[in-house]
Amino acid sequence: MASTVRRPSRVAKLPPRERILDAAEELFQSEGISRVGVQAIAEKAETTKMAIYRHFDTKDALVAEWLRIVAADYQAAFDRAETEHPGQPREQILALARFIADGLPKISHRGCPFINSLAELPDRSHPARQVIEEHKARQTRRLTAMCAGAGLPDPEQTAAEITFVLEGAQVSTQNGSIDRAGDRLMRMVEGIVDRNGSQRSSRAASGLG
Repeated sequence: MASTVRRPSRVAKLPPRERILDAAEELFQSEGISRVGVQAIAEKAETTKMAIYRHFDTKDALVAEWLRIVAADYQAAFDRAETEHPGQPREQILALARFIADGLPKISHRGCPFINSLAELPDRSHPARQVIEEHKARQTRRLTAMCAGAGLPDPEQTAAEITFVLEGAQVSTQNGSIDRAGDRLMRMVEGIVDRNGSQRSSRAASGLG
């Protein structure tokens, strides 16, 4: 899920660690994790392999740190939705959907960093894969809490439906199979939220809620 928590754009005056992360992000996104070696990152960052290993014990550690930063972007979207729509969980859910929808054009060119990384990290013990799985679990918990706050029946099921739509939109955008993905995404999430809201109202009216 682009966001408010971003590192500065890559410039020569960045501190070495930031320069390394910025270079790694650009290369991992454009070429993939496995195809990018530490030497290529060093050259892109205008530093040396030795300098990289002073900041990161291994390439795996560098990949994991990059994904922690990406995950922080997504978690910041939750924070922003809650701050901008206090006490309005329905609007918070739609704000998250809009965050994904607005980021789809970028994904169409570079792909989702989590989806791309998972494809290259089959070993579930890899530290970077663990970062992704922990992030996704945290994201699901927060979305489920929003669904519960909105009074939607079966918040876990509703959160799962929304997650499938959000992640499916990213995959479909990446492979170019669906046009107007952002607009369709918003309509589908609104439909899920409003349909479940109607079910809750019906149950309450019938004395079952």
